[in-house]
Amino acid sequence: MRKVTAGLFSSVDGVVEDPFRWQFDSFDEELGAGMGEMMGRIDAGLLGRVGYQQWAEYWPDADADFGGFINPMPKFVASRTLTGELAWQNSQLIQGPLEDFVAGLKDGDGGDIGVFSSISLVRQLLFAGLLDSLMLIVHPVIAGSGRRLFNDGDPLSRLELQSSQQTSKGNMILNYGLRAG
Repeated sequence: MRKVTAGLFSSVDGVVEDPFRWQFDSFDEELGAGMGEMMGRIDAGLLGRVGYQQWAEYWPDADADFGGFINPMPKFVASRTLTGELAWQNSQLIQGPLEDFVAGLKDGDGGDIGVFSSISLVRQLLFAGLLDSLMLIVHPVIAGSGRRLFNDGDPLSRLELQSSQQTSKGNMILNYGLRAG
């Protein structure tokens, strides 16, 4: 069975939105290696509409290592407003309920399925019990404002720490899975 995994950059105060504003000066070699290890297991991606639209504008023509990773990969887009064929290569809209689609992907063959650029999608899959691994990369910064992963009123969910690593610039790479029971 395939695993669904997500990795998010986070500030100490829990902000996960727009990490490019605050994570640039604490990115280090160990962080790059941890991300590379996670990406090496992923061969399909899930994106929300906003993330898809942002990434589809940039990555198809970008000369960066990540472009070589994400462009050829099958990408499945969760959206209630997009219709028709998607322009970015190997992208398709998810038909039907998201949870059913993701459960079907998990039952198929292949590597891990990555959730990219969507706080909402990570939340929805986590609370539906479909997210197998959540990598939080906590940077030693207080962002002060921005969207957080968790909100008041979220359902009680127990996580299990699977691994942790501190990097030379003070980042914490925390890998969590859902705790059974």
